[in-house]
Amino acid sequence: MKDKIDITLFSDRLKQLMDEDNWTSRSLAEKLHLSHTTVARYANGDVRPKTMIVLKIAEIANVNFEWLIGESDDKYPQVITTKAVKIPVLGKVVAGIPIEAVEEIIDYEEISPALSRQGDYFALQIKGNSMEPKFSEGDVVIVRKQSDVDNGDVAIVLVNGDEATVKKIKKFEGGINLIPTNPAYDVLTYTNEQIEKLPVHIIGKVVELRAKF
Repeated sequence: MKDKIDITLFSDRLKQLMDEDNWTSRSLAEKLHLSHTTVARYANGDVRPKTMIVLKIAEIANVNFEWLIGESDDKYPQVITTKAVKIPVLGKVVAGIPIEAVEEIIDYEEISPALSRQGDYFALQIKGNSMEPKFSEGDVVIVRKQSDVDNGDVAIVLVNGDEATVKKIKKFEGGINLIPTNPAYDVLTYTNEQIEKLPVHIIGKVVELRAKF
């Protein structure tokens, strides 16, 4: 970063920005909290601005500081791409084994960094057809680990130590219903007492379906 900004290069590019964005000296001055006469003098090359002022103009216009002072021909900041986050696709989840310790990893799926920042995730391959037509055998669901969900959510549930099942959740005062979307299957109802004794554990919420064809 230059200690002394080249007045001529800066004023030329400032005038270019002002023309492109239809800024007047007064409108830009309002954004910078300066007088319009000061901004006009910057644009005319009469006054060398402080570095902080140039940084502010670059931020407002979304251009590179180095371009604005003539040190670079790259006008706009490069878009920074962040690599996707890989999560394991599990063939099954059983009680007593932490998700991190499950060895039956059959594949990997990628989720966005933004999504990964919202919690811990894993993926699970659907078995059976109790959740058809929305979820078919072989499909993969992306799951955020959590011990509770809202009514209407699709969750991964462990019942009585068996392999985890995927069901729609409906809570009521006396217990919980695990609802298949395939009408050929019965709703599974558990009382609060059964939830404690069996037990019935919600281990995650389905947040995305990745259908396999």
